[in-house]
Amino acid sequence: MRIKVVNPNTTASMTALIEESARAVAGPGVVVEAVTPAMGPVSIESHYDEALAVPGLLAEIARGDADGYVIACFGDPGLDAAREIAAGPVVGIAEAAMHAATFVGRGFSVVTTLGRTRGRALDLAHRYAPAGACRGVHACEIPVLALEDDPTVLPRVVRLARQALDDDGSDVIVLGCAGMAGLCADVSRELGVPVIDGVTAATALVQSLVTLGLRTSRRDEYAAPPVKRFSGILSGFMQPR
Repeated sequence: MRIKVVNPNTTASMTALIEESARAVAGPGVVVEAVTPAMGPVSIESHYDEALAVPGLLAEIARGDADGYVIACFGDPGLDAAREIAAGPVVGIAEAAMHAATFVGRGFSVVTTLGRTRGRALDLAHRYAPAGACRGVHACEIPVLALEDDPTVLPRVVRLARQALDDDGSDVIVLGCAGMAGLCADVSRELGVPVIDGVTAATALVQSLVTLGLRTSRRDEYAAPPVKRFSGILSGFMQPR
């Protein structure tokens, strides 16, 4: 089995971190490869960034070189479009993390990077989780790229997560950025509650779906998109197979 994990931003060092986390949950015989698109923003911290990350992401999905795919950005950019063109199942990390949180607690809080991304996380919670399951979304105000080298990241995330548990009355923490994947075990140890990283959750879920022989339904909405010409800067864009 081959699982491709696509980091929709173009920062290779973050892709390496994502790959390390994803490989940690891969079962025997499962090959995990994380990739960096050829085009896109260096980090995704706005709706504009997210929109411009999608073409590079879809180009990686359209290669058709894996049995299943993970979209490793907490905004789950391009998820529906990726499902239209992928040969195997596609799972977003926010989707996987929020579903997993509902299996191990009555309510969860999201700890994310910048406050401006809270609205997107809440939109996804309304789509993925039962009403009332997401008790709150909290931002530590650390830029995505600073997660790699700011020595204050762990204590700040722990402090905010502890406050979220108390203020929201939740019992699970969801880390709201792929760049936080390496913090999961340490934060859980400090808090004594389940802490969920979407990269590992999504990788494990894709692995399970492939094992079960399940892929995206081709009925109606997720049928392959009509083949057509693209113009301008997308004129050479790879057509879905």
